Amino acid sequence: MSLKVQYNCSNIKWDNVAQTLKLAGMASYAPEIHKKAFENSHNVVFVFDGEKLIGFGRAISDGIYQAALYDLAILPEYQGRGIGRIIVNTIKNSLPNCNIILYAAPGKEGFYEKLDFRKMKTGMGLFCNAANMKNKGFIE
Repeated sequence: MSLKVQYNCSNIKWDNVAQTLKLAGMASYAPEIHKKAFENSHNVVFVFDGEKLIGFGRAISDGIYQAALYDLAILPEYQGRGIGRIIVNTIKNSLPNCNIILYAAPGKEGFYEKLDFRKMKTGMGLFCNAANMKNKGFIE
């Protein structure tokens, strides 16, 4: 495995982003929607094995004290190899004084706990499609 980490949106094949999110069981939109979301983010991280996009993540933030981690996804065949840790740590290091929140895909909470994230007692969400989020196990 020959890893390359990229910190901008240059030359990203957005159809690969949409497909990776779908394969990881996460929300997937049209490629141009993902492009806009990543371009409007405070931090982006893309990881390649050679020329193949294998994982990514992004953070929205004020850059001062609050941030949220979104769209962390790794191709299934590359999961468990430390790629997610690289992405999360890169984002954490770029936002050293920020609290970082996220919502984990059901069953992935343990991964984030290993990176010092903790479950919140008062986390709330207002979702455009609450029924879908309930079916996926994100809300009660």
